[in-house]
Amino acid sequence: MDAHTELGQDRAHSARMYDYYLGGKTNYRADREAAAGVLRVYPGALVAARENRGFMHRATRYAAEELGIRQFFDIGTGIPTEPNLYQVAHRFQPDARVVYTDNDPIVLAYDRALLTAGPPAAIAYIDADVREPETILERAAETLDFDEPVALSLVALLHFIPRGDDPHRLVARLTERLATGSLLVLSHATTDFDLPDSTHTVAAAARAYEEKGLMLGRVTREEMGAFFEGLELAAPGLVPTSEWRPDLDLAEGLQRLPGMISPDEVGVWAGVGRKP
Repeated sequence: MDAHTELGQDRAHSARMYDYYLGGKTNYRADREAAAGVLRVYPGALVAARENRGFMHRATRYAAEELGIRQFFDIGTGIPTEPNLYQVAHRFQPDARVVYTDNDPIVLAYDRALLTAGPPAAIAYIDADVREPETILERAAETLDFDEPVALSLVALLHFIPRGDDPHRLVARLTERLATGSLLVLSHATTDFDLPDSTHTVAAAARAYEEKGLMLGRVTREEMGAFFEGLELAAPGLVPTSEWRPDLDLAEGLQRLPGMISPDEVGVWAGVGRKP
């Protein structure tokens, strides 16, 4: 088996498609072809990806700057783009520790390079699957102190986890281990914002993913809320990614006017919950 096949470059991968939506360079022909198929039926995928990334930046800033959290646990890291989570965290908490987790070999290769860019004692990478919560928690404990608050990020990850693997149970197991004051940062694709008379919908995007052997699960608002059971939702609650604390945006000079981005362009619920 050649390296091209071994690394999966001959077939589309959701993380590399996401990198393409964000304007990155770590994607291959199969990824670009699959992404083009999605964009034909859901042009909002470009906006959705960028708004999702912005939500991650703002939630990380909220955790570090407003709550003083100094530990970050990012599961489903994906291809690193700048500013990366650790860069945002270190901007407000220079001694913050960050653990990245993913199970894609190309992501692993790029994250190994990323580790050399930051303080080695402050950044760690776990090659594991979110469906193995016990393994992830055990290995993360080598870097993070779970007796202190941790910001756990599951951003645009769970819609790639089959319902048969019970994503709600996985999230409950992970948050159970967190200390009081910890955060759950989570976003998930939804068809709740699809316009009834439009052919450009998240539902259509999901079918395009399925044609490439990938999945894009969707949740209702009620199902999204269930991920935060036992947690206290931070204001403004469950909202489209573009509407979660835009005042915290890191982009210099950005002005977000009401209605500038409509929920159907985003197609993703977002929320941040604090463990009481």
